Amino acid sequence: MMRTVYGASPADIAGMDTERLRAEFLVDGLFRPAAIEFVYTHIDRMIVGGAVPLANPLMFGSGVDVGTPHFFDAREMGIANLGGSGTVTVDGRRFTVANRDVVYVGRGAREVTLQSDDPERPACFYMNSVPAGADIPHRLIAKGEAKPMVLGEEARANKRTLCMYIHPEVAPSCLLLMGITDLAPGSVWNTMPPHLHERRMEAYCYFDLAAADRILHLMGRPDNTRHLVVADGDVVLSPAWSIHMGAGTGPYAFVWGMTGENQAYTDVDPVAVKDLR
Repeated sequence: MMRTVYGASPADIAGMDTERLRAEFLVDGLFRPAAIEFVYTHIDRMIVGGAVPLANPLMFGSGVDVGTPHFFDAREMGIANLGGSGTVTVDGRRFTVANRDVVYVGRGAREVTLQSDDPERPACFYMNSVPAGADIPHRLIAKGEAKPMVLGEEARANKRTLCMYIHPEVAPSCLLLMGITDLAPGSVWNTMPPHLHERRMEAYCYFDLAAADRILHLMGRPDNTRHLVVADGDVVLSPAWSIHMGAGTGPYAFVWGMTGENQAYTDVDPVAVKDLR
């Protein structure tokens, strides 16, 4: 049975303690060896998932948890490999997937199989799935095909490279946007200064973070912020009404996935740091 997160309003977070805040906005435990895990959120009906195949492949395709005969009858998905090399097979079509490659699975797929090339260095697949109203072909987006954008400054400890994978300028989809951001050496801040995008939600999957380190992820309304302490492999669900920014105690990267009214990456409302509370 897929776990469900129902989401909360901006007014709700004022009375939330740490455990309630984490239950509503943080997903952990996605990357279990030899298993597939999915979490369904009512925030724009995104599903986040993780899979770590070992000696045997892992398969999915049933729509029992989404109310359709097959998982992809009305959905699309991005699958990012955050581990060792592996393969993603969609209805018999095999994609060889290296670290930081992404596979787009379009509406209408029947079965997806995930496999690691070497169980000692397994692939680690992170998935974002959202509702889709059009059929777009499955495809591989290799790391070298992603569109990079360098943001921030070393002097402000927020220099980072944002790589767009599933995006109208790289690989089209129906409503999903997906990419990977890497912090430059010595930089700690992501999405700084922060912003809001009222027409899209976002999910952050933090990875390549040492076991002893943590991310302090800030969320909430600009005038009523809260924080989540996030470990490697954790996912933060960011509603459209919330800022999303964070700082790490060590090097890290994150996968961002968005869905909503549009795919305009620049459709954001900036928030000045001085206005945060």
